[in-house]
Amino acid sequence: MCGRMTLTRSGSEIAEYFALTMAEREVCELDGAPLRARYNIAPSQWIATIVALATGGRSIGWKRWGLVPPWSRDPAIGGRLFNARSETADEKPAFRAAWKRRRCLVAADGFYEWTPRDRGHQPYYFCSREGSLLGFAGLFEAWHGKDGEIVESCTVLTTEANADLEGVHHRMPVILEPTRFEAWLDPRSDPTLLKAMMCPAPVGTLDRRPVSRRVNSPRFDDPQCVRPEQEGDREPRSRAEQVELFRLDGEDAK
Repeated sequence: MCGRMTLTRSGSEIAEYFALTMAEREVCELDGAPLRARYNIAPSQWIATIVALATGGRSIGWKRWGLVPPWSRDPAIGGRLFNARSETADEKPAFRAAWKRRRCLVAADGFYEWTPRDRGHQPYYFCSREGSLLGFAGLFEAWHGKDGEIVESCTVLTTEANADLEGVHHRMPVILEPTRFEAWLDPRSDPTLLKAMMCPAPVGTLDRRPVSRRVNSPRFDDPQCVRPEQEGDREPRSRAEQVELFRLDGEDAK
């Protein structure tokens, strides 16, 4: 599963890495403000996605993390659908329409995973060994409420973990190489090719380090979340943090 991520790069870095066909100044926050570094992005928050334009090229779009299917009566379902298993996403009712026609990239430069509860639920931070951005395979939808409300949302596809996550977690986000961005975003791509992309990243793609349990709470969003854990950092989790982690233990609920 992937229940936390980071995006700390500038608009120009994002525009270059994802080959966006828009001015660098347009790579900004949802309200038009300059991008701010995010160190602890959690489900239900806005995340940066890359989508293909009907006129050609790619653009950045902000979507709520947690996919809300168009047929859902309540957008709260998105709180459980922030991940989708890539092995079954093309079959599950919540994801199959998006798999066919609404694929995106989720822009990040790192993500967190926790060890199992019986091993302390220690958080680890994973990022590119080469220091580059990461493009997660994602799906998106638009939900229309009866009162005219529109919710643009998305989910991150996951696959079996590679050895970089050994001892921490058995799943990881599907990380696509830039050479695969075009095929993933193209609605005309062969379904067989798309399924072949849903594999673990090559071993050695990611660096990892244990980090402070500060990241357990989405209330904290600062550089301390990614700093290596130091002796004495381990403090008992508050009840609120335990509840939050329990909420993030699900994947692909529908």
